[in-house]
Amino acid sequence: MDMGAGRDQVTLAAERSRGTSDLFVIEGLVLFEWYDEFGRKFHECEQSNLITTAGDNFYVSRAAALTGVVAAATGMKLGTGGTAVAKTGAGAALVTYLAGSNKAFDATYPLVSTNVATYKRTYAAGEATTASNITEAVIVNDTIGTDATSASANTISRVLLASPAPKAAGDSLTVTWTHTFTGA
Repeated sequence: MDMGAGRDQVTLAAERSRGTSDLFVIEGLVLFEWYDEFGRKFHECEQSNLITTAGDNFYVSRAAALTGVVAAATGMKLGTGGTAVAKTGAGAALVTYLAGSNKAFDATYPLVSTNVATYKRTYAAGEATTASNITEAVIVNDTIGTDATSASANTISRVLLASPAPKAAGDSLTVTWTHTFTGA
């Protein structure tokens, strides 16, 4: 048995009880808002999202002021798949890509204010339309002009919707992500 490792764990536990260590957490929340052709909201879904391992690396590289390590977030993509969300692997990427949903963030986004990063995209009438339910979304850091799914290595965050809905040609959809950074 490695007694040094045991002492390290005891020391760490003691430091935590004295409040000398810090726990850093990123909490993700996504709000989907569907509007009809008259601008009336007809569906809303708000829920937690998962910051992927690639997303953790993205935020850590930014916090350490490293450049060129992990590319900046470039936009969002939507999908119609149902694979469970995961930190890595298939669940960390968009599963069933919705053609035409590869879009850059709205002008002035992302925003940062008091420990919160906000990303927003408004899909206008005629963009990313489908008779199927939109069930998943991702924030990516690859070439946003590529009309295809993104690999998990390029997915900052992913959500699988509990209350999905389709998007008709006359509908618009606003997707707003907030990533809140807290130390405890």
